[in-house]
Parts: sequence; C-alpha cells; structure tokens
Amino acid sequence: MNEILEALRGGLVVSCQAYPGEPMLDPRTMTQIAQAAVAGGAVGIRGKGLDDLRAMHAAIDVPVIGLVKVGSEGVFITPTLADCLAVAETGAQIVALDGTRRPRPDGRTLAETVAELRAAFPDVLVMADCGSVADAQAAVAAGVDVLGTTLAGYTGERPPTEGPDWEVVDQVVALGALPVFVEGRVHSPAQAAEAMRRGAFAVVVGTAITHPTTLTRWFADAIAGA
Repeated sequence: MNEILEALRGGLVVSCQAYPGEPMLDPRTMTQIAQAAVAGGAVGIRGKGLDDLRAMHAAIDVPVIGLVKVGSEGVFITPTLADCLAVAETGAQIVALDGTRRPRPDGRTLAETVAELRAAFPDVLVMADCGSVADAQAAVAAGVDVLGTTLAGYTGERPPTEGPDWEVVDQVVALGALPVFVEGRVHSPAQAAEAMRRGAFAVVVGTAITHPTTLTRWFADAIAGA
C-alpha cells in the first residue's frame, strides 16, 4: 500500500480549519494548532485554504489532506479541477474533494477530475468526501484512493444524525473497496474508537478538537440548561 496511507492507517487525523469571520482564521494560527495536534498524537492533518496548506506542509512531518472551500452550498469542497491542482501545488499529499454524484461547477465528472489531477500530479492521492454508499460506489468507479464519510447528512440525500452516520459508515466499509476515513460529527473519543471497531482505516476529528467556539458553546448551553 502507498506509504502515505500506511502512515495514516489506524490513526487519528485532526482537521484544523477556521471559518470566515473567526479570530483563528490565520495560516500561522492554524499551523500552530496542527503542530499541537501532531504533538498530541495525530498521524495526519486535514487543512483548508492554500496559505494554510503551504504553511502546514512546511511545518509538520505528517501527511496533509488538503482542500479548499468555495462558497457554502452545493459542491463546494475543492469543487473544480483548478481547485484540485491548486491544492496539490501546496505540497499536500492527499487532495480531498467533493465525492458526491452531484454536478460539479466546471462541468467535469469526478472521474475526469481525478484523471486530470493524476496526470499533473502522479503521486498525489485523492480522497472523496461522500454523503452515502451510492456516492462511495461512484467514487470507487471514478478511481479515487480514499473514501470519506464526510458529507453524510449534509447533501440532502440522508437526514443528519447527532453523531456519525453509523449506517453509512457500515455500508461504505462493507464495500471493501478502499480505505475508509470516518469523518463527520465524531465528537468524542468513544465515537472515534467505535469507528475503528466498525472497520475505519482512520478517523478524522475536527470540531471536537480544534474549534473552541463550538466547544465553548457546548459547555455554555449545558450550563444554561441546568
């Protein structure tokens, strides 16, 4: 198996992302958070934004899963071939992109996007962020390297679940086709461990580790409710 994937096998990938308007939306800040996550045992980092990715690639020695977000609706995770190429140019070893069956903004199919990305960057791996097992099956056919459950509950195909969508996890793992990264609403160590028990290749956690605004809100709401 690819050495990058071997480095991630059975481990925790920490997603280090901030959102527009937030105080932490700064490449230096997000890189420091990535470094802190690696110090705590993360075997990989998932980052967003070209400046963040360049800074992370230079500062940490674990694989980086890179993406950009363009807009906030529809296909917005590394939505076009041009976006994929820009992410690969940062040095990210894995490019994460929308792996759903929805139309892509540049009119290319997922398979065409993967093929053209590989032609330009033969060593880069492709992670398909999927919302259902049907997405995962289509992504396998398109030639991706990794399947993620990232978009389960976010595309309208399935209702959102409070925690991970275990049904999707089980279905995608059962395909037995590619490494499955369980991502999306993994909010506790217990849920991360459950993902591994269900056959995840790796687990991606973001909000519960790296988003203090949400973490603070969880505690503040609990106190207010008491």
